[in-house]
Amino acid sequence: MSKELQKNLRKQVAPYEKANTKDSIKQIINTIVPFIILWVLAYQSLSISYFLTLGLAVLAGGFLIRIFIIFHDCCHHSFFKNRKANKIVGTITGVLTLFPYSQWQHDHSIHHATSSNLDKRGTGDIWVLTVDEYLAEPVWRRIAYRLYRNPIVMFGIGPTYVFLIKNRFNKKGAKTSEKMNTYLTNALIAAAAAALCFTIGWEAFLLVQGPTFLISGSLGVWLFYVQHTFEDSYFEEDENWDYVKAAVEGSSFYKLPKPLQWLTGNIGYHHVHHLSPRVPNYRLEEAHNNTAPLQNIPTITLATSLQSLKFRLWDERSKKFVGYKEIRALAKMRSSHQI
Repeated sequence: MSKELQKNLRKQVAPYEKANTKDSIKQIINTIVPFIILWVLAYQSLSISYFLTLGLAVLAGGFLIRIFIIFHDCCHHSFFKNRKANKIVGTITGVLTLFPYSQWQHDHSIHHATSSNLDKRGTGDIWVLTVDEYLAEPVWRRIAYRLYRNPIVMFGIGPTYVFLIKNRFNKKGAKTSEKMNTYLTNALIAAAAAALCFTIGWEAFLLVQGPTFLISGSLGVWLFYVQHTFEDSYFEEDENWDYVKAAVEGSSFYKLPKPLQWLTGNIGYHHVHHLSPRVPNYRLEEAHNNTAPLQNIPTITLATSLQSLKFRLWDERSKKFVGYKEIRALAKMRSSHQI
């Protein structure tokens, strides 16, 4: 992709970077209100059947993902034109999703600025090793890496740790404003949980909030994972890394059925989002459909996305993800070339 084409591509997407207050408010209403209703119904269903409760919790978890997309847009200042409005709504939705607004905004901005850059991994992204790095690691690091990328850990234990524990603490060197926002978020989360426990009892609170949280957390991590982990993705060292290529080749188009696309706030158009984070989620599809060069980017579906579970390491030589089964053959081949 030439520099001129990259420049034109960003220009073509630029008209969609304008937030519409009416659409944003409409999305808040059609997202948060159904979430609250489903949560209340799930609580009331406890006296009928816990299977019914779980079904309602799954739906509530889906709407919680949509709430996170609103939070996510606020962090990019793309949900409202006004920065203060973004911070207020972002902080409120951060309480609902257990994410401190300022802290996550900082880390996520780094993710966008360094996505697919092999020399700048480690902040706001998923741990990815190259084949050569993995082969050079001591046994204990290889075991740690395998545990980290085990589906049970990545989509179960991992989200629980990040949302409940990691998000509660500020990083070393964080600005005062960021620290204060984290403290405020933690206090509001604690107050909301305490109020609900006092009102309906801690058992009922956990029976409803537990599955809702686990569903939304697991599916949220899955969305983030699959949008950057597909066979012919894009990774380069810093000297060869390119922002636009990282966006359109290193971020997938996750083509979901319309109901799931709506519930996940169009985040499947991840290539558009990485190309221009200022495009509101409700304009991502429009930007994709009206930008011809974006019609030929990596596309995955619900069925093909499951293949990403076998992609564990990035092979710098073949420029694609590979699984553990391929490591032995690659190691043998490379050692023979060194002799």
